[in-house]
Amino acid sequence: MSASAHTAPVLSYSPVVLPVPGRPVDLQVRVTAPVSGTGLPVILLSHGHGPSHHLSSLNGYAPLADSWAAQGFVVLQPTHLTSRSLSHLVADAPGAPDFWRSRAEDMSHLLDRLDVIERTVPGLAGRIDHTKTALAGHSLGGFTAALLLGAGLDDPATGKVVHLREPRIKAGVLLAAPGRGGDAFNGPVARLWPIIGAVDFSTMTTPALVVAGEKDDPRHFTDLGPDWHADPYTLAPGPKSLLTLFEAEHGLGGIAGYDAAETTDENPERVAALGRLTAAYLRSRLHPGDPAWQTACEALGADPSPIGRVEAK
Repeated sequence: MSASAHTAPVLSYSPVVLPVPGRPVDLQVRVTAPVSGTGLPVILLSHGHGPSHHLSSLNGYAPLADSWAAQGFVVLQPTHLTSRSLSHLVADAPGAPDFWRSRAEDMSHLLDRLDVIERTVPGLAGRIDHTKTALAGHSLGGFTAALLLGAGLDDPATGKVVHLREPRIKAGVLLAAPGRGGDAFNGPVARLWPIIGAVDFSTMTTPALVVAGEKDDPRHFTDLGPDWHADPYTLAPGPKSLLTLFEAEHGLGGIAGYDAAETTDENPERVAALGRLTAAYLRSRLHPGDPAWQTACEALGADPSPIGRVEAK
């Protein structure tokens, strides 16, 4: 891929405010898009939780949003009700504190109102391909992505299995997502977030790329070690791909924000490579026959000092 693909100018517009009946606050969205181009595919980006006030909102994940937009995608970032920036407003709202259903519904609302978003952002009208929609999520956002890609969830409130698959989403990227529950879900924080361990990946049928950090230690949830984050690949049916990033921890080099203090493995080269690889994967999934992903994997395999490794099923 040419260097110009990563330096193309992008525009960022926020907030697009979408009233949603029954939601305790309006749904606010940041839109990041290339300045030029038409027929643009969409990536919905679900933020994680984390200790920062605003990275877990539409104001986070600029390193990824900017990269994807420069490579020809329109990136939509909602502020979920789990955001620390909203905690003073929604602490007692139904679904608190994990808002697992609301987080998934936010993404469906964005697709329902894609025409409104397109008209609201200056210069974007008529440039989006509404049939080519992908989804990405980091950490807790990966949990949300799994549900929208077809994973089941054992609702602790009812004991019934819930499915929230969004058929308009054609492919996904799970970034440092949580893994299995059951006996493996035995860490000190597991009892505070039981919903994380309630996911069944066996029905997650939508094509997806699972990204796991080689040194992403999830000991607060499990004693399985970094391989736990590969569970959405291991336990889900194909077609799936797994990208393991060497030496990467939970921040995957710093995707949640530029120069974020909570990034324990800051590595701009890793972030740049992740942006390129994930864009290549989604481009090939959304445009069948596009060789971008195959080309990227071959280049990774030929690199004498690769950033990671890829496997598929």
